[in-house]
Amino acid sequence: MTDFEIDKYLDVVWVAGGRAFPELDCYGVVQEVRRDLGLEPWPEYAGATRVELPDLAVAAAAERPGSDLADGAVAFCYEGSMVTHVAVLVTIDGRQCALECSEAHNVTVLPLGRFERRYTSVEYYG
Repeated sequence: MTDFEIDKYLDVVWVAGGRAFPELDCYGVVQEVRRDLGLEPWPEYAGATRVELPDLAVAAAAERPGSDLADGAVAFCYEGSMVTHVAVLVTIDGRQCALECSEAHNVTVLPLGRFERRYTSVEYYG
């Protein structure tokens, strides 16, 4: 896959429940990236905030197959046994990375290994 164009995402500002670019939350940025990659969007889950993420994870696991770590795969991040965050996979400079959006840092891009070390576990769905 070709490298993902990150420049657009430098303007993103984290907003709880954000679904309209450039005001996005972690699930909003997943949806925006998937659109930009030409992939099928996930259901809107308008209330997919930190409180609702565990329910979203259960629905995703039931509806979607596990991923082969392709660009656009959604990463469900666990702290203990609870999903607390989501991110999306992209390729930047030939390297697979996780692109995420958070209140503390707006958009961050990290190599997968470094990203995964921040959580108890990470599951990927296509």
